[in-house]
Amino acid sequence: MSEFRTLFPRRTAIGALAVAALALTGAAQPAKPAAPRWSATVSTNDIGAFVVGNPKAKVRLIEYFSYTCSHCADFARLSAVPLKTLYIDKGLVVLEHRNLVRDPVDLTAALLARCGGGKAFAGNHQAIFAAQKSWFGKLQTASEAQMKSWYQGDVGERAKKIAAFTGLAALMRARGFTAAQLDACMDDGVAQAELEGMTNIAFNADKVKGTPTFFINGRNAETTQWPALKTSLDAAIKAP
Repeated sequence: MSEFRTLFPRRTAIGALAVAALALTGAAQPAKPAAPRWSATVSTNDIGAFVVGNPKAKVRLIEYFSYTCSHCADFARLSAVPLKTLYIDKGLVVLEHRNLVRDPVDLTAALLARCGGGKAFAGNHQAIFAAQKSWFGKLQTASEAQMKSWYQGDVGERAKKIAAFTGLAALMRARGFTAAQLDACMDDGVAQAELEGMTNIAFNADKVKGTPTFFINGRNAETTQWPALKTSLDAAIKAP
């Protein structure tokens, strides 16, 4: 009995040391690096468009859109999650957002969406489209005099009137922007010129007829619907 009592604590100690050694060995194993989330990689190209994703992706998707376009809002709603998680985050597709400005209201929304630069763009873009029915619906209540004023003054002055009337300014303040920041975004002459430039490229170089219009690796996808565009993206990814 005395021998058993002597050995038992030693065996327990040896077992504890072995477990501790295994734990240390396991802790020393290097953690598997997390896959990069390419949707967090946002840059601005030479024409001022926001480019989201792996710059070396096999498939380059260009989207021409307008914030006053209901089909564009539908596309933004239906494609946001699958396009991001299945294609952009995996590094398969890089997405270039190009504005095609249709009217002063669209221009106002486009200037506001650019507030905060690339890091804020995706959230601004989705929020503006998600609330489109609300702020766009207010246009129906505008008087002739109010609408006439949207064509008076410089671009920034016009945009500020529209943003206040439609509620776009309130929407952006709710996203954390101050009134001074929003005014600066709407007065931004560089952003105004970039939006005008993208619109000119759409009409003159790419012969875009309406929005949304998509180009996959330089070719018009000939669809405005997410399911059909998804099929085209899959085909482009599988192509040799």
